[in-house]
Amino acid sequence: MEIKVLGTGCPKCKALEQATQNAINELGVQATITKVEDIVDIMNYGVMRTPALVINEKVVLSGRVPDAKELKEIITKSQQ
Repeated sequence: MEIKVLGTGCPKCKALEQATQNAINELGVQATITKVEDIVDIMNYGVMRTPALVINEKVVLSGRVPDAKELKEIITKSQQ
């Protein structure tokens, strides 16, 4: 699974990156997390509000940091 955290480095972007790392560790999921900070790359995903989460090249979340439970649900659904 490939996970990308889109954001320019704001506190919420960093929080989403850390929460995502925690979630995959707790779920035992094999995943690569990449931070995308280039604004042009972010816009290429059609994202206008960061932070955003992209799993396997699909935008699954934008504009907020979900709680741990919701984040785990998003990751689990994306595995199927």
